[in-house]
Amino acid sequence: MSENRNKGSRKPAGGSTNTWSMSHQAATQSMGDRDLRNRKIFSELLEMMLEVNRTMEDHFLEFTTREMQGPPLNEESYAQTIREQQGRIRDLMSKIVKLLWSEVVDNLGLKQPPSAQDSSIDITGRPTALSFRQPDQPDLRQREFEVAFVSYFLSKRGSDISTSYHKNFQNYEDYQRDKYHEETNPLGFLNLSTSENKLCLDLMTERVTWDPQGLCGSVHSLREEVARFLSYYCKAPYYIDPENVVVLNGCCSVFSALAMVLCDPGEAFLVPTPFCGGFVFTSSLYAKVELIFVYLESEVTAENTHPFQLTVEKLELVLMEAKSKAKKVRGLLLSNPQNPLGDVYSLESLMQYLIFAKRHKLHVIMDEVYMLSVFDESIKFHSVLSIESLPDPQRTHMIWGTSKDFGIAGFRFGALYTYNKEVASAVSSFGYLHSISGIAQYKLCRLLQDREWINRMYLPVNHCRLRFAHKYVTDQLEALKIPFLNRGSGLYIWINLKEYLEPCTFEEEKALHQRFLAHKLMLSRGKSFTCKEPGWFRLIFAENHQQLREGE
Repeated sequence: MSENRNKGSRKPAGGSTNTWSMSHQAATQSMGDRDLRNRKIFSELLEMMLEVNRTMEDHFLEFTTREMQGPPLNEESYAQTIREQQGRIRDLMSKIVKLLWSEVVDNLGLKQPPSAQDSSIDITGRPTALSFRQPDQPDLRQREFEVAFVSYFLSKRGSDISTSYHKNFQNYEDYQRDKYHEETNPLGFLNLSTSENKLCLDLMTERVTWDPQGLCGSVHSLREEVARFLSYYCKAPYYIDPENVVVLNGCCSVFSALAMVLCDPGEAFLVPTPFCGGFVFTSSLYAKVELIFVYLESEVTAENTHPFQLTVEKLELVLMEAKSKAKKVRGLLLSNPQNPLGDVYSLESLMQYLIFAKRHKLHVIMDEVYMLSVFDESIKFHSVLSIESLPDPQRTHMIWGTSKDFGIAGFRFGALYTYNKEVASAVSSFGYLHSISGIAQYKLCRLLQDREWINRMYLPVNHCRLRFAHKYVTDQLEALKIPFLNRGSGLYIWINLKEYLEPCTFEEEKALHQRFLAHKLMLSRGKSFTCKEPGWFRLIFAENHQQLREGE
């Protein structure tokens, strides 16, 4: 045997070379064919598993709805049985995944994720046996077995984006599949969670469909109309330059673009909590900007003259802590009126926050999307654009859109006004990806131009209906002895359900939220607003009267 090999060489000697080469090529080709076959089987199995899962989900939804039309005597026991059934099915699916991984993971060269290692544990490390549509986890279409294979189809970034999206918006997807309708689906989901103004759909539908000039009339540019609109309704003391206005397809797009041009990945904004949870997803999706929370408390003390009060002292403390951890803070994010609290900042408070930001050379992003939804006439709203002597105008940026104030979220319109031309120029480049359709621009121009209709018809009627709906809901809350923040702005009420939590923990808050969902009622829980205290929920009152009555 040694005579057939060259000493010190791993190459076959003499005439064996061709034989070895041919056999090696055949083996390589065979391995390649087998690899392709395995991948094909893998793909087919995965698609079948996903289809089986979707089919079972549809079955259980239909089964539950049918049973709810004739509710059993012990409804809680019935719901528990359904949860146990789903837990067993999920456990079976996880075992299938485990088997598939053991057979093919080596051939495919993939890394086995933690979720496939224990069929009784979900991707967060919690038991899954009795899990039933957990509000903070991916829905039934994104369970362990699907997450286990996600690396086969997606990059790590794609997997993170998908998981983050489903985690934040799963309940809305459930609602879209099973919406309440007074006649066709009376047992569907009542959505008192999504912040939309449904009270003036009749007025807005009539206004956007009526146009005496048709599409042939002359139209000013949308940016010019937005500049005039903001100048008038924000009571701006100076000229609002259309060149400093940027319009994109939604306020989230505006904020995301602004975060991109103001921060490098890993840098941060300060944001007082509770706050709109959509900022978390929007800041991380493209810009990879961190939000550093300034936690506010509900207790009234010598320092806090009202619940959840923001003070400069709290901002200074959190900024100092961030710097001690080598965090680079680039700005301060504020909402006015505040969501979900409903607070409207006084001019004095607003100036204190702006002076703090100037002292530390921080950008200030003012989200004023509810500025025309202040329905209590005793409350004075101060736009950041109304301040005559801004402490640092080059670092002051304001966002507004029509989704909340006019209830037309489907138009996908958001506007930025900044005094900084460099920032405006940089953000405007995102119009290449996030532009507004020509028809929507035309309709928005016509709407914003019609100041007489807005002042004489829309705003008086809208504010009147908001007051009526707010009083109706707060009267019900008082009758039930449920504490809440009684504010006069926005479309929502911040309610305190701590009394129904025993013990008062975020786990119990989640369980209460789950019970609401089991009874087809959608509210937003405090954890989704990064509230420091468990037990708070946001309830949308700007809904038609029939749905508000159904939600009682």
